[in-house]
Amino acid sequence: MAPRYLTKSRYKLARECPTKLYYTGKTNKYANQKLDDSFLQALAEGGYQIGELAKCYFPGGTDIETLDYDQAVSETDELLKQENAVIYEAAITHGDYFIRADVLVKIGNSFDLIEVKAKSCTPGKDKFQNKNGSLAAKWKPYLEDVAFQKYVMLQAFPDHTINAHLMLVDKSAPCPTDGLNQKFMITRDENNRQGISVSTSLSDADLDPKIMIQVDVDDICDSIITGEGYEGEVVDYATNYSNDTKISSPISSVCGGCEFYATDLDAKQGLKSGKHECFAEQLGWNGDELGQPTIFDIWNLHYMKKNKLIKQGRIAMSDVIVDDIGVKHDDNPGLTASERQWMQVEMAQNGDLGPWIDKTGLLAEVQTWIHPLHFIDFETTTVAIPFHKDMTPYEMIAFQFSHHIIHQDGTIEHKGEYINTQQGEFPNYEFLRTLKDELDNDEGTVFRYAAHENSVLNAIYRQLQNDPADIPDRDDLCDFIQSITTSVGGSPENWTGERSMVDMLELVKRFYYEPSTNGSNSIKYVLPSILSVSKALQDKYSQAIYGSEGGIVSKNFKDWTWVQIADGKVSDPYKSLPKMFENMTDKDSTILNSDEIREGGAAMTAYARMQFEEMSDEERDEIRRALLKYCELDTLAMVMIYEGWMDVVEN
Repeated sequence: MAPRYLTKSRYKLARECPTKLYYTGKTNKYANQKLDDSFLQALAEGGYQIGELAKCYFPGGTDIETLDYDQAVSETDELLKQENAVIYEAAITHGDYFIRADVLVKIGNSFDLIEVKAKSCTPGKDKFQNKNGSLAAKWKPYLEDVAFQKYVMLQAFPDHTINAHLMLVDKSAPCPTDGLNQKFMITRDENNRQGISVSTSLSDADLDPKIMIQVDVDDICDSIITGEGYEGEVVDYATNYSNDTKISSPISSVCGGCEFYATDLDAKQGLKSGKHECFAEQLGWNGDELGQPTIFDIWNLHYMKKNKLIKQGRIAMSDVIVDDIGVKHDDNPGLTASERQWMQVEMAQNGDLGPWIDKTGLLAEVQTWIHPLHFIDFETTTVAIPFHKDMTPYEMIAFQFSHHIIHQDGTIEHKGEYINTQQGEFPNYEFLRTLKDELDNDEGTVFRYAAHENSVLNAIYRQLQNDPADIPDRDDLCDFIQSITTSVGGSPENWTGERSMVDMLELVKRFYYEPSTNGSNSIKYVLPSILSVSKALQDKYSQAIYGSEGGIVSKNFKDWTWVQIADGKVSDPYKSLPKMFENMTDKDSTILNSDEIREGGAAMTAYARMQFEEMSDEERDEIRRALLKYCELDTLAMVMIYEGWMDVVEN
């Protein structure tokens, strides 16, 4: 039986909620909705490349590669017998604790403990502590992480000095060379284990100046470790995890985001819901009570209001009254945020299945729109290690868009698309030129879903303004961006384009609500909702008209049927898309189709794979085709929502 150590990842989990220690790792017993493959998450964030880059800043070290606890500790102990040593992934154990230090530098009786994070930091601006000395919320998990490691080191080496550091991506640092990101490629060994291969062409010029910064957080770690109750808390975590006993935690606002809940599919497979176990133990709920809506389901409810209700023991949505929401009205058409919250509660309490639609307000908006109507969606990423010299970390990369159009006569077509998956190529300007060519032929209204597209174009505008290269059409491209966007906060210039994009998400929030969305305004929930409401949409898209001769023009689908109806329920079109990853398990497929991941995370991860992983041309083409289909459905979803609204309003 493997030892049950409190590791830094388990300590982090316990800091979120101590009860999670009991549920974690029991994949055959408890459902877990978080991405099991941490590699995919780290890949999307650039964490693996950053981890390898950080090692290059501490040359001459030894990598502890084995995953076996005992062997890793043994190899580390041998290296620590030296007077001086640099160790990557050093394995340290003491009692019920086990840590892997990203970089450990030993000089005599002194250790530099360096925790590497892909998170960005702007020197001189980011503050790790508030004025009252408390930990800044955005840095708290990282500081507690390295403090736990220092605590374990102090237990294991009481006669040594331990200096704690965070090593972070310096968002203000210019990349020293071209092609640096392509020198850290993802590889697989003979056991299909993934890792990073550092190019033999990596030079001193690639590493100077550094794009990472080492921050001394030793004093902050000391204040955490010596804080009242810290040691007792850590010992409690370790003891209970080692003994596999559950730490009972009261219901709190973090319960809303608990990953240990079971979907219908999980339940059919015999998996339990840890979240429901907690509700049963803490609230005495059972049976149907465990499936009832709660305050955690209320859209965008402020955490202070949640905490007040929790304190009063009113967790079920059925216990909420209008005064709890604090409904505010204004003179604008449609719903305010608080009116929408109360509508969700009231409809749930009354068993009202809806939908609710503000026909007058929506029609007033429709009358301002100019045909042809353009619907666009972008897929983007921000890479930690830049593509080119002088670019800074985490600059915006726009690698794909899709564009649907509705003509005056109601004809729909997938008008255009763009994708660039070429390794090491900066796509933004060609992306923008292609988009401009798509939209510059008329004055039709342009639609986006959420603020993302507006933010992306603002970011590309800043890149164009700051790029020292000779860009002949720079002014034309910047004028185009300004014509269809609104400037964002912090921009040195202020503008609102005469053709600024209409945000369909804002229209949803103000004019449409349907209970099956459970308060979510994500397009991935609103689309199935409008399909269930509109009989016209069901009739139209249950036929194989998409990508058919004489039907709707598509660039990636042929004779496609988007709607299937079984037992009176309309299928979700997103579930008919191909898997994004060739070797993905059914569980991974469910996870990557979760609300958060489907909002671009799967596409971002696929793009990262194509940039940094060694793969066959066949696999690369497969992922490229999947990306094109994903993005095309996003703009078709916008079209369907528009059609559904028109059907409901008119009929």
